Amino acid sequence: MSDYKSIYRRSLEDPESFWGEAAAALHWDQPWEQVLDHDAKPVPRWFVGGQLNTCYNAVDRHVENGRGDQAAIIYDSPITGQQQKISYRELQDRVARFAGVLKRHGVDYGDRVIIYLPMIPEAAVAMLACARIGAIHSVVFGGFAAAELATRIDDAKPKVIVSASCGIEPGRVVEYKPLLDEAIELASHKVETCIIKARPQAEAILIDGRDHDWDAETGLAGDAACVSVRATDPLYILYTSGTTGQPKGVVRDNGGHAVAMHYSMKAIYNIDAGDVYWAASDVGWVVGHSYIVYAPLLKGCTTVLYEGKPVGTPDPGAFWRVISEHGVKVLFTAPTAFRAIKKEDPDGEYLKPYNLSCMESLFLAGERCDPDTLFWAREKLGKPVIDHWWQTETGWAIAADPMGIEPLPVKPGSPTVAMPGYDVRILDEQHRELPPGEMGDICIKLPLPPSCLPTLWNAEQRFVDAYLSKHPGYYLTGDAGYKDEDDYLWIMSRTDDVINVAGHRLSTGQMEEVLAGHADIAECAVIGVADDLKGQLPLGFLVLKAGVERDHGELIGELVLRVREQIGPVAAFKSAVVVQRLPKTRSGKILRGTMACIADGREWKMPATIDDPAILDEIREALQSLGYAAD
Repeated sequence: MSDYKSIYRRSLEDPESFWGEAAAALHWDQPWEQVLDHDAKPVPRWFVGGQLNTCYNAVDRHVENGRGDQAAIIYDSPITGQQQKISYRELQDRVARFAGVLKRHGVDYGDRVIIYLPMIPEAAVAMLACARIGAIHSVVFGGFAAAELATRIDDAKPKVIVSASCGIEPGRVVEYKPLLDEAIELASHKVETCIIKARPQAEAILIDGRDHDWDAETGLAGDAACVSVRATDPLYILYTSGTTGQPKGVVRDNGGHAVAMHYSMKAIYNIDAGDVYWAASDVGWVVGHSYIVYAPLLKGCTTVLYEGKPVGTPDPGAFWRVISEHGVKVLFTAPTAFRAIKKEDPDGEYLKPYNLSCMESLFLAGERCDPDTLFWAREKLGKPVIDHWWQTETGWAIAADPMGIEPLPVKPGSPTVAMPGYDVRILDEQHRELPPGEMGDICIKLPLPPSCLPTLWNAEQRFVDAYLSKHPGYYLTGDAGYKDEDDYLWIMSRTDDVINVAGHRLSTGQMEEVLAGHADIAECAVIGVADDLKGQLPLGFLVLKAGVERDHGELIGELVLRVREQIGPVAAFKSAVVVQRLPKTRSGKILRGTMACIADGREWKMPATIDDPAILDEIREALQSLGYAAD
């Protein structure tokens, strides 16, 4: 263990030396000429002139260093009743062979490959195979709507698409092939080759000449070797929703990404080579890229790839079974997963049969973790529960409790402190840094640390406009919040979720924190709705814990009083409605913006990432019962 403050200070004062040392832990085919090119545009670039291969560092290096027989991936699928352990040597064979399949179909250095797969080992194999030959992968969440997949095809212009016959959700099979066929039909860019992994739960009809069976192709191809690429070459493109409706293609480079991923495993999660690490996410999201596939494998860990849910596969004890059975040291998931478990099993009965002595800590990210969920998890698990904050754009945590450097006291509601390399400032509209306790734009002073996006795919001006133009010399996170006197960060809401009530800028996140602290509330959301007198007023949506039956009016009255007491009358919180569930993306983010549009009668588009569109009908009915969402 070391002193966090001195390490953090050094990372800002001497970033070249700091990240140069971190990079030395990896294998480089050619050393860098500059650790950091400050003059690169639009942002400084890392390890310029250096060459490496991410797949070699994540797979082959460990086989050569004696870890060939260690499990690289544990595939656990309660949905299909399957488990599979894949050693580093087996993973090397599979990846080299599938890289050969891609080469056989004309994929070369710099070409793009779209991966549209469920949570099966082939998803990780396909990603690593692209990295192996210097191709750029773009993973699209399996089962994504055809129109959304088509926009990504047109933007990335892939040479090959890799998919499967289906994904499997609790109680239903989602056939991917019809969605893929429709997307290719809709897209202007015509893809000539698709590789399809057949799953027994659904048959995919292959189009002669274009579609090829995964298993048959791997039987025909030879192994492909690792190709040395520039550190600044793209490793992948990951599309994130854009405010214009046109998704933003976040670009991740090879060198900085590999260095930051490897560094973060020990510094943040206290994970060493050989440990079992589980990010309960999906490869379609950034968490899946960073912490299911790349970071654990770069570190030489065993990573769990889980095809299931926190509840319903088969019960709220699913997570505890996986941890106990596979010896998981650290679990990383979204707060929404724990809220789902808490809602179904508030007393933790499903936890009792399992021995979690192997588990060291729980990390949460994806959206703000309300203190009530943190307290519940900490009490039931008897382990440190750490909220940390990061973005698709950064690829790893901006703020966390650095468990491998120096564990710091937890302040519930805060993701703790800025991680090495992140010079986080709170700025007002005039670009001035704000004192402790005052809320403003959360920004990161350039240079961004390794792994952060250097641009958007084919949209550099959009990158500048979206992230660099509001506060010159800073990256705009799009989040609002403040630092306290101990330099702890408090992420109150997205900038869009700061509402203006009679001239007062108020955080909906702060109100949600107060509501979530009530004993009867499992989950909640607060949005701002238009008001003729005050501009906006807060409106709460409440999901009750399982088994809670009481008068809604009485409960809402208690909550109004809580907000008044803990935030003050300025919050003007007077209205809420009880709903069965909240609309969310598949990654667990609550669709507050969509709910606000419905409430105000503004035009809105069905979010491509929504978990269940039918929920929005329930929300509209709830809003109409309060006099909002007029047709």
